[in-house]
This record gives sequence, C-alpha cells and structure tokens, in this order.
Amino acid sequence: MSAAGNFHVAIIMDGNGRWAQRRGLPRSAGHVQGAKMVRRVVEASARAGIRTLTLYAFSADNWGRPSPEVDSLLRLLQCYLASETRRCLRNSVRINVIGRRDRLPAGLVRAIEHSELLTAHCTRMRLRIAIDYSSKHSILEAARRASCNGLSAQNFETLLAEVDHSVAGAGPVDLLIRTGGEQRLSDFLLWDCAYAELYFTEALWPDFGEAGLHAALDDFAGRNRRFGKVLAETA
Repeated sequence: MSAAGNFHVAIIMDGNGRWAQRRGLPRSAGHVQGAKMVRRVVEASARAGIRTLTLYAFSADNWGRPSPEVDSLLRLLQCYLASETRRCLRNSVRINVIGRRDRLPAGLVRAIEHSELLTAHCTRMRLRIAIDYSSKHSILEAARRASCNGLSAQNFETLLAEVDHSVAGAGPVDLLIRTGGEQRLSDFLLWDCAYAELYFTEALWPDFGEAGLHAALDDFAGRNRRFGKVLAETA
C-alpha cells in the first residue's frame, strides 16, 4: 500500500525487553536492537509515502523503571539522534521530538535541538519521536493554559502542540500500531487518536520490520472509516 495525503502513522514500539530476555540477553540489548529497527521502519515509512510517523520512544511512566535501564535508554536516544540525523537529512526526513524536556539530561536536550534545527527544512516525511511523553499531562497542561471563554478545538490543538514542542501540521493519527501483543494506548496521543484505526500485532518490536509495517498498512486499507457518519448506500 502507498499512503496518500497527510497520512499519519503512530507506533507504540513494545517488546524490546522481552525480545532480549527470550534470548538470554540483558534488556539493554533489546533496546539496542529496537533502535536498529527504528531506522528500518523510518526508511520503509518514507518509501511507503507516509507523511508523519510518530514513535513512542520513552513514556513519562518509564521513569519508574530501574535507574540503570532508564540511563541506558536515554543514552541510546541521544546516540540515535547523533547517528541518524545525517541519514534523515539525506532522505529529507524532518525530526521533531515531542514531550517534556525539563526532566531530560542537558546533553539529550541539546541533541534534540540540534537534530530539529538541522532537519527543519526537510519535507519528505515528518518523524516525531515521543520522549518523556504523557498524553494526559499534555492535555491537562494545555487546559491549564487555555481560556474557558469560547475556546475552540482548533485553538486547543494549538496549545497542545505548544506543550508538546510539536511542529504544526502533523494532523490526527490515521493508524495506531502497537507491537508486542498488548492492546492498550498507554497514555499515547489520546487526543490525536480520537478516530485512529488501531492495529495490534504479537510481533515484538525488534522483529517487526518492513513486512510488519506493510501488513498493518494493508489491514488499514481494508478498514471502513466513517468518523461517526453513515455512508450513502450505493445502488
């Protein structure tokens, strides 16, 4: 399937730790393998014509994991930005990190800002990486900043984007994919996924690959999206 228009895919990349444990490896090895899969899926998404790809890399709840795993994840994210920004430039992929930045290490924040600046002119695809992200926190913070007098959904979405450091134009999520067998949203893009089609797969993230992406896109192509309306019957 080749996506058309401003097609937005979001992925909850679940299963790195289990992938490692099943092989007798430390969980950190699963995260390293998962980062390699990110590169493949980003490139496959650009080839498929996806205009916006949002990846759930580190949730606000992940701070509750053991400190060594958290530190390893944050270092891996910084290394990913350092190594992949040039690749994104070559493929005209714009990087935008969404989520809080006030709790991140200073080196990671600098890497985020550097990647966003270097790729700001890229137009082929928007790659959004959610780091220290909580949809509930974002919605509550946007509501706190909002005026209660005649606030429209559009104005609220602008505030929500400001809270998340999100570059305008991502649009609502069309397809939400979750790997790893779990079937929940886990505080990810709750506003954006209001009418998203949901696709769950047993494949662990390091095993997902381009074939897994195309299976999800093919499944999406067979969905009947009505957005609460009744479609006219054909004769």
